[in-house]
Amino acid sequence: MDKTLDVYFNEKVVGQLIQDDYGDINFAYSSDWLDDPKAIPISCSLPLQAEIFKKRFCQAFFSGILPEDVQRKLIAKNLGISANNDFSMLEKIGGECAGALSFVSKGKKFIPDNHDYHELTKKKLSNILRELPSRPLLAGDQGVRLSLAGVQDKLAVYVENEKISIPLDNSPSTHILKPDFGEYEGVIFNEAFCLGLAKKVGLPVAEVEIKQVEDIYYLLIKRYDRVMDEKKIKRIHQEDFCQALGILPVDKYQNEGGPSLKQCFDLIRRNSFSPAIDLERMLNAVMFNYFIGNCDAHGKNFSFLYYNRLQLAPLYDLVCTIYYKDLTQKMAMKLGGEYNIKSIRVDNFDVLAGEIGFSKPEVRKRVFAMIDAILSSLSVMSIQYPIQEKISNLIMIRCEYFAKRIS
Repeated sequence: MDKTLDVYFNEKVVGQLIQDDYGDINFAYSSDWLDDPKAIPISCSLPLQAEIFKKRFCQAFFSGILPEDVQRKLIAKNLGISANNDFSMLEKIGGECAGALSFVSKGKKFIPDNHDYHELTKKKLSNILRELPSRPLLAGDQGVRLSLAGVQDKLAVYVENEKISIPLDNSPSTHILKPDFGEYEGVIFNEAFCLGLAKKVGLPVAEVEIKQVEDIYYLLIKRYDRVMDEKKIKRIHQEDFCQALGILPVDKYQNEGGPSLKQCFDLIRRNSFSPAIDLERMLNAVMFNYFIGNCDAHGKNFSFLYYNRLQLAPLYDLVCTIYYKDLTQKMAMKLGGEYNIKSIRVDNFDVLAGEIGFSKPEVRKRVFAMIDAILSSLSVMSIQYPIQEKISNLIMIRCEYFAKRIS
């Protein structure tokens, strides 16, 4: 017997996600949504249409809402479901997701203005953070239905007047919290520094703060897909580039079938409300990622934001990955035909220019401008933690060395 989830876009039903007797998922827009003159597609890969989207067309988008890898397996174990069952995952944890969608079992009551939160004491917060590696997203806790894509330990929270709460059921969150755990030293300090540098350079980025509870440091990230509207939190829809291109999360790296930079730029040209602006922003992001040594800039680390119009979302997950000696030097997407970040030359940027429809002189000019902007920003950046000084020096050396080779 088919099972059905109502898919809500904020307070309206946008369609139904259906699991058939064979376990395959299908998606169909509701007739009311299709008849609404203000309706928009939930994905560039799922245009408005009356026909049903079969699994091979819709799985990438819906799977892209869910956690990945070890996180997904642990959540499945904690919930007693299959790690490969997207439908069951969304049924269990799809109350508060990235973007504007919520998933509710057909026939269940949905409260559009639900604001139900469990406030945390400092002790409770520290306990939750310590347990997070074994209990991702608190999956299995009564009333908690949170989903965040990716492989890092993280948690969606509601913050008001410095107080942190866990959203219950489909209540909206305001921030994402990342504790400084894991095998990579000081990764949250790394990310905070790289995001701060990007902001100094002039790139739109997610707003972050480093916080501490007991002996645990964590990164508190303000959600750009949540805004206050008449004293209520409104969800703003978003999707990452893998979702927009219909590419499964497991294939996010280019060498495994994920998007290339050319595909990303073509996607922006086809869909952005202001393609000229967003193409320039994307080019700046590509150059910035190269110069900070971020080899993990894959298709899920770029997104569209549906805020009145479709536009490139602020940058997030900016990390100097080459700081960690055991991480790959192979970039997630080829830059001008080259994967190895150590092998990139100015000629690769010339090749990139041809691939993405920019002139070679313009891209070279932007490369020099980016180097100058990074070096001048580094000179005034405040260093709060020892790892940040090491990363600052590493980025400075990279920029100066590249500049010498092309001057």
